[in-house]
Amino acid sequence: MTAPSLTEPRTNAPLAIGALTSLAALIVLSLLWELWLAPLRPGAWLLALKALPLACALPGVIKRNVYTLQWASMLVLLYFAEGIVRGMTDTGLSARLAWLETLLAFAFFVCALGFVAPFKRAARARKR
Repeated sequence: MTAPSLTEPRTNAPLAIGALTSLAALIVLSLLWELWLAPLRPGAWLLALKALPLACALPGVIKRNVYTLQWASMLVLLYFAEGIVRGMTDTGLSARLAWLETLLAFAFFVCALGFVAPFKRAARARKR
């Protein structure tokens, strides 16, 4: 599926920017959190690999590819769940970072679904 930027409603641009910004921030947060700020265990750098699936979605989100935004919105729910669990069980900086992860995942989810919704409605209307 190609990027629908030429047929994109003007009101969708802020949602695409919000999705891109929150996804990039979530990638940076995942790396910083697990490598330097509050790793689960010292030297446990493998947990930083959790940023890799998000990084795979980044090129499609930059191109505003509807299909990528759809699957990435489902993927980000795993990060939302991790943020809630670690926010409730961790303490100190790690707990605050977990709540930030939850907020960024939620922001991406809302922006991605808001961006995709008009395209889904248009596809449904064409189908009728």
